[in-house]
Formats: sequence, structure tokens, C-alpha cells
Amino acid sequence: MDIQQSEALIQQVGEAVVATTETVEQLAEHLDILAKQVQQQGYQILAIGETVQTLAENQDLAMERLHQQMSELIEKLQQIAGALER
Repeated sequence: MDIQQSEALIQQVGEAVVATTETVEQLAEHLDILAKQVQQQGYQILAIGETVQTLAENQDLAMERLHQQMSELIEKLQQIAGALER
């Protein structure tokens, strides 16, 4: 192998190294973007979970109030029915 062939080979290897480095840098940028998106989605999932939990707690409280009101209404209706029977 003469000097020209060696120089050409070294140049090709250098170009391949540069191209590979650029590709790796682009992949790293894409990975950073994806990591940020995944992190943001994680925050959104946590927020949705907290919202669902709050809604469930509010529904439980509303059901307890409704149950109490229904019990009071039934009691009053029974009192009215008893008074009407007398």
C-alpha cells in the first residue's frame, strides 16, 4: 500500500468518524427531547392521578351527604305517614 492509498484510507476513516460523531450527537439531542417529553408526561400522569383521587373523595362525600339526606327524608315521610294514619 503506497502513501496515497494510505492517505485516502485515513481520510475515509476520518470522514466516517466525523459522520458517526454527528449522528451520535443528533441521536443524543433526540434522546434529550424524548426524555423531557417523558418527564412532562410523568408530571401529567401524576396530576391526573391526584385529580381522580380528589374526584373520588368528593364523590364519597357527596354520597355520604345524599345518604344522610335520604335517611332524614325517609324519617320525615314516615312521621308524616304516621300522623296521617292517626
